[in-house]
Amino acid sequence: MRLLAEKVCVDRGGRRIVEDVDFALADGQALILSGPNGAGKSTLLRAIAGLLPLASGALTLDGESEEIAASLHYVGHAEGMKPALTVRENLDFWGAFLARDTATAALAPADALDAFGLAHVIDIPAAYLSAGQKRRVALARLLVAPRPIWLLDEPTTALDVRAQGALAAVMARHRDSGGMVLAATHSPVGLENAAELKLGTAP
Repeated sequence: MRLLAEKVCVDRGGRRIVEDVDFALADGQALILSGPNGAGKSTLLRAIAGLLPLASGALTLDGESEEIAASLHYVGHAEGMKPALTVRENLDFWGAFLARDTATAALAPADALDAFGLAHVIDIPAAYLSAGQKRRVALARLLVAPRPIWLLDEPTTALDVRAQGALAAVMARHRDSGGMVLAATHSPVGLENAAELKLGTAP
């Protein structure tokens, strides 16, 4: 599998935010998007996810543009949980909603939470979770409905050192199984041997 960006440009509010971005990502690889605030990191991830249109350029997966959204997970700043539902109920919903046939088996909510050290909150309403716990539950969605491409926007936000280590281990296992990771970040996220794409800087 190969994700390719060619001369990608994205506009927001009538202004060019991302201009002429090129990259190629293959099985097991990772790409870190870096740059100052406003450089277009989140905008580029949202465009790859199909949430924003391209002004020009092309994004393709194995030469096709139609299959990208169905092959990825996007974890943005919003946690995507119903506060009144328990953590299990939230993960059950996302597991069913995002399910697709993949070579990687989906984890049950309890096992996905255990990967992030959160098995003990499974029957607690999401409204009662701390910011860090909500972030880890959002990341656990990656495991209940496996997809090969992960788009992660500031994934370590609100995570303590132990949770950051758990995320690094989860990303490493994903890459070992042939998955790809694109992460927008201002700080280290534990992605070993990752390429870096700096946005918002002069060529």
